[in-house]
Amino acid sequence: MSQTNNLTNPNLVELYTDGASRGNPGPGGYGVVLISRAYNRRKEFAEGFKKTTNNRMELLAVIIGLEALRKDGMEVHVYSDSKYVVDAVEKKWILGWEKKNFIAKGGSERINSDLWRRFLKIYRKHKVVMHWVKGHAGHPLNERCDALAVEAALSPYLKEDKGYVAQNNK
Repeated sequence: MSQTNNLTNPNLVELYTDGASRGNPGPGGYGVVLISRAYNRRKEFAEGFKKTTNNRMELLAVIIGLEALRKDGMEVHVYSDSKYVVDAVEKKWILGWEKKNFIAKGGSERINSDLWRRFLKIYRKHKVVMHWVKGHAGHPLNERCDALAVEAALSPYLKEDKGYVAQNNK
């Protein structure tokens, strides 16, 4: 992706994401930085939950970023340090899971299926390219997302992760 294309394409956004949990499961949060260079705009999002997992927060960060887009058909470059999320999309595991209606071997529902279903709904509205970045390696926007996620996880105002609760009370 050329820098010139980044600066002039009004339908191109960069989405940086990270998730965190203090214990796994434990209190957790996500951090998102959404950038449109063509419009010189940047938005940040973060939210914390009482009890969740790191993988749920990594995936929720991507979902929240995509849901924040105001129009369909955007070209979105997602930068995540989560192999779980990036590989599920890039290696098309998610399509196999969907084909099996998110039922895992043994007949139980696949973990995080609530979020994967939500992800597919918004993912299909855009042209998404996933990029894996090494976490905690000094990438400024990945580090910013990490700081947002950790701060959200440490907040005294944590929400209930209803999907986590439902999946663990079966």
